Amino acid sequence: MPNDFNQRVIDEFRANKGRLTGYFAAARLLLLTTTGARTGARHTTPVGYLPDGGDRVLVIASAGGADRHPHWYRNLLAHPQVTVESGVFTYSARAVVLTGEERERAWARVVEADEGWAAYQRKTARTIPVVALHTIPDGGPPNVDASSPGEAIKVVHDAFRRELALIRGEMTAGSSTLGAQLRINCLTFCQGLHHHHAGEDLSLFPYVEDRHPSAAGALRRLREEHGRIAELVEELRRTVAAADADPAVARAEVERLTGALEAHLTYEEEELIPLLDA
Repeated sequence: MPNDFNQRVIDEFRANKGRLTGYFAAARLLLLTTTGARTGARHTTPVGYLPDGGDRVLVIASAGGADRHPHWYRNLLAHPQVTVESGVFTYSARAVVLTGEERERAWARVVEADEGWAAYQRKTARTIPVVALHTIPDGGPPNVDASSPGEAIKVVHDAFRRELALIRGEMTAGSSTLGAQLRINCLTFCQGLHHHHAGEDLSLFPYVEDRHPSAAGALRRLREEHGRIAELVEELRRTVAAADADPAVARAEVERLTGALEAHLTYEEEELIPLLDA
C-alpha cells in the first residue's frame, strides 16, 4: 500500500533536487528504489544515509525501532541491485549488509552521529541492520538530474553548498573531540570536491574554451581558484585526519574553505551558465 507521507517526501525531494523542508531540512536523505522480493515491482523509499567515503554510503534499516525489518531491506536481500537518487545523481548500486566487526564499527559511528539510532535499537530485540550501498560504475559520465548543462552545474554546486552547511552545523553542535563520523563526512566532502574540480579541468573547461574563446580569462581565473581551493581542502583533510584533531581548528578550516568555495562557485555560475545554456 502506498505511503502518503513517503510520497510527499519523494515528490518534494525530486522537485527540489534533494532539498527538503520542515523536519528533514537538515537531514541527509536519499531515495532508494528496490525490487519487491515477492512481486518484482519497483518501490521507492526515502531513507537516511551517512557518508562512508569512496564509492559507498550507509543506510540503516531501523524502521523506527519496529520489530520487523522494513520492506526495502527485505527487498534488497532478495535483489541486491538497487537505484539511488541523491538529488543530484541517479545511479545503480549494490547493497551489502555489514556483519561482524565491520558492522559494529559502522554502528558506533551511526550512533555517534545521531543518538536517535540507539533509541531505535533499544525499542526492538532485532539487531538493526547497517547496509552499504556501493556505486556500480557504468563507464560513462555521471547521470546528473538536470535538464541542461547550465542547470547541471548549479545542481552540483548547490549539493556542495548544502553538504558543507551540514558539516558546519555538525561541528558547531559537536563535542570537545572530533568524532569518527564527522571526520568521514569531511573527508568524503574533500574527495568529492577534488573529483569535481579535476573533472572540470579535464573536460568542462576545455569544452567551453573551444566553443567560447572569449571565456579564456574567466577559465584561467577558475583554474587558479581550483589550485587555491585544493590547498584549503588539503589543509582541512590533514586537520581532521590527525588523531588529536582540535575541533576548533577544524571549524576554522571549514569556515576558510566555505568562504573561498562560495565565491568560486558563484563566479563560475555567473560566467559559465549563460554560455552553456545559450
